[in-house]
Amino acid sequence: MLLFGHLGITLGIYLIFRRLFPSLTSGIKLQYLALGALLPDLIDKPIGKLLFASTLANGRIIGHTLSFSFFLTLLGFILYKNRKDLRGISLATGAFCHLLEDKMWKDSYTLFWPLFGLEFPRGDPEYTGILYFIAMLIKSFKFECYESMFFESLGACVVSLFILNSLKKKLEKRGKKE
Repeated sequence: MLLFGHLGITLGIYLIFRRLFPSLTSGIKLQYLALGALLPDLIDKPIGKLLFASTLANGRIIGHTLSFSFFLTLLGFILYKNRKDLRGISLATGAFCHLLEDKMWKDSYTLFWPLFGLEFPRGDPEYTGILYFIAMLIKSFKFECYESMFFESLGACVVSLFILNSLKKKLEKRGKKE
């Protein structure tokens, strides 16, 4: 999944949960939820596809593990306990949604790292380094019927609707003040 898929699908999940369980989602910080939805890729793609492209060539490493999500959740609970601050929980929730959206259960070796060893599976070395990012950029502008394009489009729609709704609310507030 790409940018809009992760942002939009995570935001959509949040909106559904907000409707079904308002008290459970009342303190969630949307900017941290959004950052968390992108965090595994923001960490793993530069490390695995750029810095260690010749040895790993894998964009799903540390950030795509349950260990990472557990660590973020633990930090989030500590932050909440000490300061009643839900930013850490929001970040961890977004990162966990990312794992679900990437279907990481299909790559149990990475998901359950380090239970099966400390090494990560080697990825496809064909597209690494800057070539990987150029290929991803080109791919994001091609319309092809594949599963991730559906989720990218759906995510872009959710993000667009969310932004439009937020703008509408701001304009309504401004109208009431005048």
